Amino acid sequence: MKLIKEKKIYTGDGVIENGYIRFDEKIEEVGDMTGFEPKEDDLEVNCAGTMVVPGFIDIHSHGGYGKDNMDATPDEIDEMVKQMTKQEGITTYFCTTMTQTYENIEKAMQNIHDAAQKNPVIKGIHVEGPFISTVFKGAQDPSYIKKPDENTLEKWNEISGGLIRIVTYAPEEADPSFETWCRENGVVLSAGHSNALYGGIECKRSNTCDSSLQCTARTESQRAGGDRIWYAGRRVHAELICDGKHIVPDMVKLACKVRGYDGIELITDSMRAKGMPEGKSELGGQVVIVKDGMAKLEDGTIAGSILTYIQAFKNVMEFTGATVEDAVKMTSGNQAKEFGLDSKGGLLQQEKMQTWLY
Repeated sequence: MKLIKEKKIYTGDGVIENGYIRFDEKIEEVGDMTGFEPKEDDLEVNCAGTMVVPGFIDIHSHGGYGKDNMDATPDEIDEMVKQMTKQEGITTYFCTTMTQTYENIEKAMQNIHDAAQKNPVIKGIHVEGPFISTVFKGAQDPSYIKKPDENTLEKWNEISGGLIRIVTYAPEEADPSFETWCRENGVVLSAGHSNALYGGIECKRSNTCDSSLQCTARTESQRAGGDRIWYAGRRVHAELICDGKHIVPDMVKLACKVRGYDGIELITDSMRAKGMPEGKSELGGQVVIVKDGMAKLEDGTIAGSILTYIQAFKNVMEFTGATVEDAVKMTSGNQAKEFGLDSKGGLLQQEKMQTWLY
């Protein structure tokens, strides 16, 4: 049995100041060194780090390292996610799609399904578009935006083998039947790229159990932006791209203060240019220029990010004064609880999968 000992362990639910972990495929024991008893089959893992944290969970990422979930083959998606694990510490990943033709989205669903058979880090799909608002489309191609449709989403979910875990949508465009289907099939509804104000989202609240709210970027107007920050203080989880560019550090600090560390989930929203040299790239069939750490369309619209998750982990502590324990909540603990990933990583507890960083 492998053993890590005499480390500060952040479990996702608390901190063990001087602890140990015994593990194989799953964690067999985790505890304080005061209760540690050596065993004959202990195989101590020597590591230079002084602390252990759960592996990161990125629920919103389009790609990286030259690959995109929309057009990569299963082998390419598998290799891309392996790079994310090795370079960034991501141990649970939701492949994120975007607004494109239905044919292209269906191909992506099949490829992600096949990649997930190879790579256990892939635990879900985040459908971002086409069910969004043309008013706040961001870097999504408006020619492919559609009204939310539960029959289409059900078909995509079948193709993916039931991997769809979250859908970004414009609540003001959706009929109750769409939200009901999502709720009944365990798909989290995430308000994003939406023109809805607080009242419009709140009146839908009873139909959107376990909702998420994207608080990712631009104050798209004074009214819309203000409503989003205010609403983030309610019962929802807020996704934050913590690169200091989508959201300036002071606004990251405000969002964490309003919503609290228990309600924030850090994401990268990364695109294929992450981990690649600056220059010309692509997102959803659109030309992207990467310069000075920013990915933008030719018209200047922000087009995802090139943020690594390990940098987001560091940034949130720098921007907000959060402790490592607080940062662990935002990088794994909150996601594990919201999406029922506890048994697959995200919390360091007995019988959980052995996914962590040290």
